[in-house]
This record gives sequence, C-alpha cells and structure tokens, in this order.
Amino acid sequence: MTNSLSDNLIRPEELAQPVSGRRGRPVLTVENLSVIYEVAHPVAAVKDVSLTLAAGEILGLAGESGCGKTTLAYAVNRLHRPPARISAGRVTWHDRDGTDTDLLHLAPEALRAFRWDKLSMVFQGAMNALNPVINIRAQLEDVLTTHRPGMGRAERRRRAGDALELVGVDRSRLRSFAHELSGGMRQRVMIAMALLLQPQVMIMDEPTTALDVVVQREILREIVRLRDDLNFAVIFITHDLPMLLEISDRIAVMLAGEIVELADAQLIYSDPQHEYTRKLLRSFPSLTGERGDFIRSGVAEKKLGTS
Repeated sequence: MTNSLSDNLIRPEELAQPVSGRRGRPVLTVENLSVIYEVAHPVAAVKDVSLTLAAGEILGLAGESGCGKTTLAYAVNRLHRPPARISAGRVTWHDRDGTDTDLLHLAPEALRAFRWDKLSMVFQGAMNALNPVINIRAQLEDVLTTHRPGMGRAERRRRAGDALELVGVDRSRLRSFAHELSGGMRQRVMIAMALLLQPQVMIMDEPTTALDVVVQREILREIVRLRDDLNFAVIFITHDLPMLLEISDRIAVMLAGEIVELADAQLIYSDPQHEYTRKLLRSFPSLTGERGDFIRSGVAEKKLGTS
C-alpha cells in the first residue's frame, strides 16, 4: 500500500529516537587525520580528525558545504588527487578475522582489491554517475568481473539481478539504460552496485540531495532496512542534520575541517554541546507550534500590491 504524504514527513518525536542502540566491534578507526590542498596558499581542509566506526553502525557526518566532509571520505578511501595530500594521521581497517590494516600504506594493487570488496562508496551526484551507453547489467557485472574473476557468466547475471531486487528494483531493469530510469531508481542502482560484493562499510556522500522529499524518505528507509538485514556499517554524509537525526546511531558535526561534536543521535538532538550544532538544529523550521502571520504591519501588503 502506498504511503500518504503525511507518512513521509519527519516529525520531532521521531527524531528523538535513535534508529538502533547497537554498536558492534570497531571496523574502521581514523586517528588524527589531516588533509591539505597544496595550492598557492595551502589550505587545511581536514584538521586532526579522529573517529571510530563500529560494525553495523550508521555514523552521520554533518556540516555545511566546504567544511571538509567529502575530503575526509576521499582520504579514508584514498581517492583524493593532487593537490590534495594527507599530511598526517592513520586510517586502520579492522577485519572480521581480527587482522588490522593501515589503509594509508596499502600498495596500489592491494588497495584496488580492497575497494568495493571491503569498503564501497556512493559518490556525490551518483544518480548521474551511470554510463549512459551501457545497460545496467553490464555495469553491475563489470564489478563482479573485476573483483570475482573466477565467477561464471550465469552467476554474475544472477548476482546482478539479486542486487537490484535487494534495493527494490525489478531485475527486468538489468536491460535498461540510465536514461530509462527515474532519479530514484538510478540512485537505487548505485546503492546496489556499492553492495554487490557485500562490503563491511559503505560511505554515502549526499546520496539523496537531488531527489524529492518522498523519494528521499524511500531511499532512507531502504538504507536502514539493508543495514539491518546485512549488518554493514554506513558513513552517511549530508548537510541535512534532521535527516541524520532520523537514521543515524551517532552523529559527527564538522566545521571548518574539524569535528566539533560527536555523540549519539539522541544526545545531539536533546542536548547539543557545541554552539554550531545548536545553530544547525535551529536552522530548520518546526512542523509544530504557533502559526505566524505572513502579512504584518501592512509591509507585505504593499510589496504584494494589495494595499
């Protein structure tokens, strides 16, 4: 049954409830990470950031545009390019078998094998990242061909179809091209691609920014459901703090390259400690409370030409 629009509104009483109280063993640790852009006047984009991501956790990363959220994500995944350079810090991967790996010192071949298999990423603007001249099946199977070279063609096709159905897209869409899909479906395909190898961690960089609010809510529900079913961890990056309050276990608030507050989502909502966090919370209008008048003292009447 289709949800009504009112079912898709984010209510304050919902925001006060954390999605999940569970946090497993650490899967990723970032210690004192700094990134600079070596331009004419070097810019410190990320400054001495430390955080730990637990297995099965959704960690929200909030902050205004330009605060360093995406730079941090790229540094963790070692996707940054010159003039960006990691100037200090350590990123440690804690595998299920108990071994620890320093991601910043992985050899190129080992790093390529690690990405998507252990740690995947849904990029900012991912809705438009699909190849327009190759159908969905070929793009999904390319991931399996690269990382699972011993897998047969029939198994690759089955896995690609299973991945689509996992995110709520019919497997018949494997024959489709990107322009034949809606924005929400393209976003789901990108999430399916990120989950295809069943990674332990997925980084999502503003994956719902270009979508309308109803489709946003559907995608968010899908992410939480998949996390619960598959027990992977998520770093969810956005400037939309109310969205993070709804889906996150913990939230890190970032300002000018630094994490200024890191706490459980419920505490961020009920008792924010940093002034910037309080301002972020106050920047979104409440859905409840007293109604205000648009026309006051005749000023608006004159602007509208109604006086």
